[in-house]
Amino acid sequence: MTKPLEPAEWELWHIWMQAQRLLARELDRHLQQDYGISKAEFSVLVSLHQAAGGQLRVGELAESLAWDKGRVAHQLTRMEGRALVKRIDNGSTGRRIGVGLTPQGRSAVQKAIQGHEGNIRRYFFDQLTPEQAAVIQVWSRQVVDRIEASGDEAAEDAG
Repeated sequence: MTKPLEPAEWELWHIWMQAQRLLARELDRHLQQDYGISKAEFSVLVSLHQAAGGQLRVGELAESLAWDKGRVAHQLTRMEGRALVKRIDNGSTGRRIGVGLTPQGRSAVQKAIQGHEGNIRRYFFDQLTPEQAAVIQVWSRQVVDRIEASGDEAAEDAG
């Protein structure tokens, strides 16, 4: 049986969750207000921006975002309508095999990355001492490693 949380632990948990929500909301608000793109659009644009040639197969994009292909397809349809991305067809079969940035999408992501970096610095890093940043980094890595390891164990048990 798991040891119950102490009141101070609950308080820490709640303030950490509130900080995450507020930080995400503020960063998302600035993306929308300053650059006219949503967090989801930004995520797609950054993934494509970081990809070789600014292109990915839809499955690769879905994997990089940890989204299901249906969500990616709907998001791409909206973004294609805004001329941020273009579908890439296989010339011989006519099948859509991937997605890439348009010049407008490339410009939008480059501007948004710069602004987003500034907001991350202002709302997150400017508040931290180097010691606090180091502790958060170590702790975050431990959480990620623990969760990924438990996911690997679950996959092995299912397989």
